[in-house]
Amino acid sequence: MAFLTEAANRGSISTGYEIEGSICFEDANDENLVKNYSGDGDRRTWTYSTWIKKQAFGSSVGIGFDYMYLFGAAYTSIFFLNDDRLRIALYNGSTTVYADTSMLFRDPAAWYHIVVQLDSTQSTASDRVKIWVNGVRITSFNNTTYTNMSQNEQFNIGQASNNYQLGYFFAGGGNNRGFSGYMAETHYANGTAYEASDFGEFDDNNIWIPKEFEGSHGTKGFYLKFTNPSNIGEDSSDGGIGDFSPNGNTTSADLATDSPTNNFAVPNMLVGTGGYFVMSEGGTKGVLSTATPGNNVGGVSLVSTIPVSNGKWYFEAQNTNSGDVYLYLGVADTGSVAYTDGKVLGGSGSNPSVGWRGGGAQDGRVYINNSATGTADTWETEVVGVALDLDNDKIYFHKSGTYINSGDPVNGTDNGGQYDLPAAEDDQWLLGASAYNLATWNINFGGFTAISISSAETDENGYGTFEYAPPSGYYALCSKNLAEYG
Repeated sequence: MAFLTEAANRGSISTGYEIEGSICFEDANDENLVKNYSGDGDRRTWTYSTWIKKQAFGSSVGIGFDYMYLFGAAYTSIFFLNDDRLRIALYNGSTTVYADTSMLFRDPAAWYHIVVQLDSTQSTASDRVKIWVNGVRITSFNNTTYTNMSQNEQFNIGQASNNYQLGYFFAGGGNNRGFSGYMAETHYANGTAYEASDFGEFDDNNIWIPKEFEGSHGTKGFYLKFTNPSNIGEDSSDGGIGDFSPNGNTTSADLATDSPTNNFAVPNMLVGTGGYFVMSEGGTKGVLSTATPGNNVGGVSLVSTIPVSNGKWYFEAQNTNSGDVYLYLGVADTGSVAYTDGKVLGGSGSNPSVGWRGGGAQDGRVYINNSATGTADTWETEVVGVALDLDNDKIYFHKSGTYINSGDPVNGTDNGGQYDLPAAEDDQWLLGASAYNLATWNINFGGFTAISISSAETDENGYGTFEYAPPSGYYALCSKNLAEYG
C-alpha cells in the first residue's frame, strides 16, 4: 500500500466523488482543444483548476519540449517550462508578469491537482496570484514578477475575441509547445476567486482527493470532464462558455480511463535506462532506435510505475517493428538490475526476473534469471500478454489471447505454460518489456494504449481497456484494484 499512502499525489484509494476518465494529449500529434468566444468576461478575477498526469520531462529525458501549455488565451497562459517548473504568465496587452514555481513536476506516476487563482483586486500584491498543488499553496518561487502588477490590472484571459486553448497555445509559436500527458476534471471560473479547497480535500490518509465543485463558472467559464466520446470537448458547466472543438488530430481515441480517482500504471521512463526510449501516447509508447542504446548497456527496459507484491495482475503489449530484434516481455524484482542497469527482463545480469523472448528470429522461450526453460513459442508483432500470479508465485504468457504451452492462469494447473518466479530479495515486482534495438513497444496497463483495440475488454471489476479479456481473478494495475488486492 506504500504507493498510495506515502505519495499524496498518486491517486486516491476511494472517494465519494469519482472522476471517470481523462484525455491524453500528445504534442507530437498536434492534439488540443479550442473554444472561440466573443464579449468580455472578467479580466481581473478568475480561477483555473485541473488534474494532470505529466508524461514529458525536460529536454534530456524521454521527449524534450520547449514549453508545455495547459491553458491559455492571447499570451496569458499556464504552462510548464523546459526545466519542469510551472509558469503563470499574465499579459496585459503590452507587458507580461510571471510566477514560476520552485517546485519541479517530474513524477510520471503522479496525478497533480493544480489550482491557479488570479485576483488583481487584492490590496496585498503577493495575494493577487495564488497557486495550489495537491491542496498545498505554493509560496516558493523561482522567478516572480507578478507582484509588480497594479491593483485591478486587467489581463487577456476573458477578453473579447480571443480563444481559450487547452493542451496547446498557438500564440507561443513553434513546435514542442503542446502538453504531453493526461488531463482531467478541468474547471475555469471567470469572475470568482476560488481556492483549492473548493475543488478537493484531504482524506483520512492525508491524500489529496477531488470533490464536487459547487460554485459558479460564470458566463465565460467552463467545466470539461473528457468522458463523452461523441463530444470530447463538452462543457458541463451551468451557463458557461459552451463546448470546445477538437483541434489538430484530437479524436475520441484520445480519451482514457486513467483518472485521479483510479490511477493506472504507465511505463516509467525515468527509471534506469528507460530514458533511452522516446516516449509518447501518454507514456505508453516507447521507440528505441538502432543508434540508441546499442549493446553498450546490454538492452533497456520499460517497467511499471506501480510495484506489486501480492495479488493477480494482467497487462498487454505489442511491438510494431518486425525483423530480427531482441524483445523480452515479463517482470523484474525492484531490487534487480534488470531495470536499474538496463539489462533485459529474464536476461543476463538481470536476476531476479522473468522474460519471454521474441521478435523476428528469436527463440520464443521463457528465460528465468538468464536460463531458458520450457517449449518455444515464437512471436513478433502480435498482441502479447502477461498474467502474473503473486499469490502462488507463477507467471503465464499469451500470444493473441492463447496462453503459450497450454498455460492455465485461472485454474493454476501446470500444463507446461506455468512458470515459477525466482526468489527475490524484496518481493516487489515491476511489469514491463525490454529490447536491444529497433523496437517500438506499445505497453497497455489498461488506462490508455496506442494498441488498436477492437474488443475493449475489461477486468472483472470493469477497469481497464484491453484487446483480450484478463483471466478470471486477474486485474488491471490501477489504484482501485491495488487497494483491494495489492
